[in-house]
Amino acid sequence: MTAVLTKPRPIRLKGRSYLALTLTPELPLEDWLVRLDELAALSAGFFLRRPVVLDIEGIELDRSQLRDLVGELCARNVRIMGIEGARTSLLGADLPPAISGGRSTSDIEAPVAEPIKEAVVSESIIRSDPLPIKTTPSIIVTQPVRSGQSLFFPEGDVTVIGSVASGAEVVAGGSIHIYGTLRGRALAGTMGNASARIFCSKLEAELLAIDGFYKTAEDMEPELRGKAVQIWLEGETFKVGSLA
Repeated sequence: MTAVLTKPRPIRLKGRSYLALTLTPELPLEDWLVRLDELAALSAGFFLRRPVVLDIEGIELDRSQLRDLVGELCARNVRIMGIEGARTSLLGADLPPAISGGRSTSDIEAPVAEPIKEAVVSESIIRSDPLPIKTTPSIIVTQPVRSGQSLFFPEGDVTVIGSVASGAEVVAGGSIHIYGTLRGRALAGTMGNASARIFCSKLEAELLAIDGFYKTAEDMEPELRGKAVQIWLEGETFKVGSLA
């Protein structure tokens, strides 16, 4: 009787990179968590199903404080995939792994001559019309963004030929152009682009954000509501100008 030995197939290991948001907490942590709660309340589901890296470089925390911080974030549905800037002695099996080598967005070169990507929307897909190839990737969305939808395009600019409903959000790595009423949330420059702008034909927004700085409906100038406007940053200050 002859025994046939079958060589098992090797496990295939592949390298792959992903986009992740980075949270950089500030001391005192209690105050920083309060500000995070305020932002989350105005942009429900913003962190949901998105990978997040916790950058604690330059912050003095012991292991107990770090564990408590990660627990507080998990309780807020912020999933921490890795911790950057932590001493080896701080990390253990009960904490996310150390991560390093991430590049800031200023080092990311915009692809040229790549196919225009589709915008990913929760619960449904909004397809984009292709634009002429440019240095900065862009998409055009030819239908309204309905309540509960999240249009996420971190590679560049987003143009919506229609309105953005209350409870909806548009998140872009570049500028946002809304050729309709902006009632929901618009977050531009989310990958570190402080020069990004938000344009809309009628301002009724719940929240505006550029490069991590945000402005709520309560903070907006009443005389600009219902008007065609553009919004940009000067330093850490929001500037709003009429387009009419």
